[in-house]
Amino acid sequence: MTNSSINSLFLSPKDRLAVALDVPDATIAFGMVDRLEGTCRWLKIGMELYYAAGNSLVEALRGRGFSIFLDLKLHDIPNTVAGAVRSATVAGAELLTVHASGGGVMLQAAAEAAQAPDSPRLIAVTVLTSMDAAELASVGVSASPVEQALRLARLAKESGIDGMVCSAEEVSSLRQEIGPEAFLVIPGIRPAGASKDDQQRIATPGDAISRGASMLVVGRPITLASNPADAARAVLAEIAAADETSNPKR
Repeated sequence: MTNSSINSLFLSPKDRLAVALDVPDATIAFGMVDRLEGTCRWLKIGMELYYAAGNSLVEALRGRGFSIFLDLKLHDIPNTVAGAVRSATVAGAELLTVHASGGGVMLQAAAEAAQAPDSPRLIAVTVLTSMDAAELASVGVSASPVEQALRLARLAKESGIDGMVCSAEEVSSLRQEIGPEAFLVIPGIRPAGASKDDQQRIATPGDAISRGASMLVVGRPITLASNPADAARAVLAEIAAADETSNPKR
């Protein structure tokens, strides 16, 4: 995937939604995939499910035609993270997260490992959407979430990673700082009226797209809905509407 293709105005809403399979095992995951009724293309597999099911699940879902966003938030010594990138390549993941707070040397090692053929595109996590200014202060970061996200995004970019995870609150600032081709992935998405759950910095799908998001990650508002397929269709419709408003000549 190239930068230009990912951020093209002609991407369909399905290309801009990743449904988070935050479930404990493969059986539940496959059941949820069936309930989505083909409404999505991207599936995000996080640590809970990956540690339970491993690469075999990634391979099985790819065999069913899905693109896999492997959200492992890698954060370790450079050699270990580089090895994990190579393992994700074997599994066939197309997107893979690393923590920008791991530092420049770690990020560079990950970026170098991702130069191999068929490697996943790396996405650097800036500030978790579950953290606010008070949470940052509790771990010794005096900067605001926006300031910290910008600092880490710059570091990631300098280290060879041009995709970032941030909240919708930081999208406009990162877009201006990093450029129009940056691939910005936004979690903490909650349709109007939905529960915040454990998220602190949230936005509706339409708001995040309007601010410049490349891809939205939506989990519980879809997977805990009585009809996950209908919930996914509602998010896709909001993405399409926001896209049309932002790019009326598309």
